[in-house]
Amino acid sequence: MYKYLVIILLFSVPVFSFGNTNNKLKKEEKKPCKYIKPAFLKKGDTIIILAPAGKVSSKEAVEPGIKLAEKWGLHVVFGEHLYAKNNTFAGTDKERLSDLQKALDNPTIKAIWSARGGYGYVRIIDDLDFTKFKKNPKWIIGYSDVTVIHNKLQTLGYQSIHGQMPLTLNLKDTIQKKSISTLKKALFGEKLNYNLPTSEKNKKGKSKGELVGGNLSILYSMLGSNTSLNTDGKILFIEDVGEALYHIDRMMISLKRADYFKNCKGLIVGNFRLKKNEGNKFGKTLKDIVLEAVEGTDFPVIFDFPAGHVDDNRTLILGSETKLKVTDSKVNIVFE
Repeated sequence: MYKYLVIILLFSVPVFSFGNTNNKLKKEEKKPCKYIKPAFLKKGDTIIILAPAGKVSSKEAVEPGIKLAEKWGLHVVFGEHLYAKNNTFAGTDKERLSDLQKALDNPTIKAIWSARGGYGYVRIIDDLDFTKFKKNPKWIIGYSDVTVIHNKLQTLGYQSIHGQMPLTLNLKDTIQKKSISTLKKALFGEKLNYNLPTSEKNKKGKSKGELVGGNLSILYSMLGSNTSLNTDGKILFIEDVGEALYHIDRMMISLKRADYFKNCKGLIVGNFRLKKNEGNKFGKTLKDIVLEAVEGTDFPVIFDFPAGHVDDNRTLILGSETKLKVTDSKVNIVFE
């Protein structure tokens, strides 16, 4: 009888050991990691303008971006299919994928600037190979539909820039001067901080974590995919345009059900331009919707941050360790 007990114990011990090891590995995999920061730009570096999503009408449409980059001392090159057209897209999926893949692979290109948003990134995101990008990381810049690749980079552990794009630039617009200066700071490694007046419904508090997020509609569409975000220990940023209040509510509740707010460290709410003639038929304001979705959490919430589909589209460094401080009188955001 003792002999059989010894045999059972001998076979049981490795099983228990392997079980504990697997649990430990799972916990380690969930630990947040520091996001890799691409090298900051310097004069003479090469930046590429390409269009992986919506079509670009002409060179004149991206001329403000060209002028701005050249003013900063950068060498500007273009995607081969930048001006291609395929219905609403800037060329076929194959053409847009080719331009973006070549830019990711090319070690001499230090930044990739999406000419515009629209729709199209999600059609090519799963076919991109980031092997060479990981050897020579570079800044990827844009907002709106560019959120798709921002999400991908956040899952891979790389920083990127949520900011102005060539088609949204107006170099003569005094309002845009602030957002343009923040874009330069982020790209060239200058300190980027924000000190803003508080909003009436802000939730006070202090927190720290890597910044993730982007366009709310895109975040919502990514749920359940391999580009859905892990917001544990992170600060989430959201913005959107042209959505009805009931749909914003649907998206926020969906993020809540997906545990986006469960272990979140903060929420920055950018500009939301509601659907035209929306009024308030839903019965709740945007701020009411957001606060209801995060009810029961203890992290700070910032409303009316100047970023999104507006002229004053301030730059955010996604993946950067970010400090939030919200008081009765002001908001302080520091990128480290």
